[in-house]
Amino acid sequence: MTYASEQTPAAPGVTGPGATAVRAVLPEVQPGPESPPAAAPAPPSLEDRATGALVGAAVGDALGGPVQGWSPQEIAKRHGGRVTGIVGPFHDDWRTARPIAPYHKGDGHVTDDTLMTHALVRVYETVRDHLDAYDVADHLVPDLIGTPRWIPELEAEALPLQRIFLTEKWIVARLHYGHADPREAGVGNIVNCGAAMYMAPVGVVNAGNPDRAYAEALDIAGAHQASYGREAAGVFAAAVAAAFIPDATPSSVVVHALRLAKDGTRAAIEAVCEAASSLSDHESALEPLRAAVAPFDTVGPDYRNPSLGARRPSRLHAVEELPVALGMLLIGGGDFRSTVLGAVNYGRDCDSIATMSGALVGALRGASAVPAEWSEEVARASRLDLQAPGTTLATVAREIFTRDRSRARTHEQAFTAISAIPAMAETVGR
Repeated sequence: MTYASEQTPAAPGVTGPGATAVRAVLPEVQPGPESPPAAAPAPPSLEDRATGALVGAAVGDALGGPVQGWSPQEIAKRHGGRVTGIVGPFHDDWRTARPIAPYHKGDGHVTDDTLMTHALVRVYETVRDHLDAYDVADHLVPDLIGTPRWIPELEAEALPLQRIFLTEKWIVARLHYGHADPREAGVGNIVNCGAAMYMAPVGVVNAGNPDRAYAEALDIAGAHQASYGREAAGVFAAAVAAAFIPDATPSSVVVHALRLAKDGTRAAIEAVCEAASSLSDHESALEPLRAAVAPFDTVGPDYRNPSLGARRPSRLHAVEELPVALGMLLIGGGDFRSTVLGAVNYGRDCDSIATMSGALVGALRGASAVPAEWSEEVARASRLDLQAPGTTLATVAREIFTRDRSRARTHEQAFTAISAIPAMAETVGR
């Protein structure tokens, strides 16, 4: 499988003459004489895909959390081989061991990726319409600083603010204390995947409309991130929305991501997916995908000791997490175990990589794609209802779509009336 730039749309939902796309060239497989084509299963519903996206994200997060920050070699040494499911903390003395303390990462505990994702779902549940940067200031920030919730890694009820990372604390400082314009509050923050990691809900409420998801996520993320961190948020949301399109495939999701991505983000995705196209399993992908994304990643080879140029704005660079998640999606072919375990064993910021790849598989295949033994244990260990956010978000998505149709009709009527007015004659006013 190779990826080649073309001027012709080549994926479900990609329309418009001359639209730049990346076409997945796949070998055509013919069924053998002893293998008559099986009846196609019924496609998953909106509710099923929404639940799959959010459950898949949470499970990926929980599986990646205990090995976040480590290399594939260090992970294999610690666990006697590749991680194949839910594992315990990297250090037995996690309460005091640096750099993990005081968080209980592992044993099915979700991290801040899921806490922020569910917080954004609650904002949609409150607003029940498309969101923008002002909704982050008006609803998300008050939720983070004012409502105690169970924090699995702290094994206690606390304010989410007490768990989220510095890049997320930034939005509280800038919006609640600094009263910055929400649309510009992300400028100056650490440029990383902090906004992208929780943008799956934006893709869900814009299911089947990657362009609208991209634009909405960029608006929301303006309160949190700038540069390629903000771009990653838009492209990830678009990829999730693209996964809802009927007949979507991992390749078509990548096509939409590349169609919309800009600058270094696009180049990084293209490089990683080109590398992924020649690989057949995630075990063989760990080093090639890292090599493909390395020229665009500012953190450098030592994840825990970033370079001096790390996480600064640039049009040439990209976050590492999104391209690798898309690469693992291609290699896994839409299989949850293969895709997410590839992301987990990649190491580095693997909880966010697995969050993204898990969301994409769940959106493509529905909730049943996520192994029940994982989702049930993560829900139990994290004391979270993993199903409810997806159900809630699907209901909100239907309401938003109804409003969008009404708004579109109003615009159509207005434009029709305007366009019916005869054009001004060229001689008028001469």
